[in-house]
Amino acid sequence: MITERPLNRRDFLKFTGATAAGLAFASFASSSAFAAAAGRRDAEMNILCWEGYNTENVLGPFRKLHPGIKLRAESAVSDPDMINKLRAGETKVWDLINLNQCWARGQLWPDKLIKPLDRDRFDKYFERMLPWFKGPNKYALSPDGSELLGMVQRFGPFNFVVNTDKISKEFAEDQSFKLFLDPKMKGKYGLLAYDNWNILHLCVAADLNPFVKHSEADIAAFTKVCKQIFSGAKLISGDLVQMNQALVNGEIDAYFTGGTYTSSPARLDGQKNVLAITPKKGPIDGKGGIQWFEVTSLVNNPEPTPRASDFLEFVQKPEICHAVAFAEGTYNPVSQMSDPKVFALFSKEELDALQWDTIDRDMNLCADFEINPDNDRMMEIYNEVKRSRG
Repeated sequence: MITERPLNRRDFLKFTGATAAGLAFASFASSSAFAAAAGRRDAEMNILCWEGYNTENVLGPFRKLHPGIKLRAESAVSDPDMINKLRAGETKVWDLINLNQCWARGQLWPDKLIKPLDRDRFDKYFERMLPWFKGPNKYALSPDGSELLGMVQRFGPFNFVVNTDKISKEFAEDQSFKLFLDPKMKGKYGLLAYDNWNILHLCVAADLNPFVKHSEADIAAFTKVCKQIFSGAKLISGDLVQMNQALVNGEIDAYFTGGTYTSSPARLDGQKNVLAITPKKGPIDGKGGIQWFEVTSLVNNPEPTPRASDFLEFVQKPEICHAVAFAEGTYNPVSQMSDPKVFALFSKEELDALQWDTIDRDMNLCADFEINPDNDRMMEIYNEVKRSRG
């Protein structure tokens, strides 16, 4: 959810086209040229996003509303990867971009890669959202608060996951990421390789705030913890399904980096002992947890389509909110769940999978996901340690 809700939190590339997945770029480009030549950019729309918005349950109903639309969605492996696509000139390609919260106002807006939404049209939707997102939330606004930079939907705490048959919820919350530094845990945990999230959590394990500039002593502390976490991990994988299976079958007792996003599929399958943990305290102004939410923005495409704004309004519909929350692969709460019409669509089992009963407490124990100013340097250290582990 990263320098990121996850960087590598999603580790596949997926295309959904008007005809078939895997639509060739040449074909896409020719259809774009045709639409532009005909002055019909309202007949196509292209979304750069985290997985979920590229599923048929979300895109199919929008196609029915706009028959004949050329609709394509692509999922990438990280927020920076998607940002770099726009910086490389692909503002001419994409109409919407869906990223974790800090990037819209932190990089996309200053670099003129996105454009503001019509506040008369969209501000009203924030008033129906959960308390953390009303206002609108500052991450959906320009730094001066005057412009609306995007819409908010999926969110969640993202820290680590345990098997409560082996480690109690209370103990895990008290220990925070120090749990993985306990010598007794060596060989009993997995490392879910979502690289940029791993770096944030390694900082917390080293008693460092990941969102401030770090001293040489801080870098040394990070390096030490990084080596210890990698050396003690029994399993290292970027596959959340594999990690959950290892947790359920007793191969590991916990995994480093995870949250509602990763635990929810196992919980919906009935594995209630798979539990996402939010630490009670830590080094981020007293907080030890981190939460993410996504902001979906209009790309500053020189030939904009009105369908992009239509889509942002479309996904506010109760049935589409639910479809986004339970898109294929992973399940997440959505900001619109304060609306009784939206909430009524969630079954008891789905709410339990999302750990809804503790979502308020967990979110309030978490710091906002921000940009780590030393991410590049820490990533070099992390990759070196990762390679040495093999």
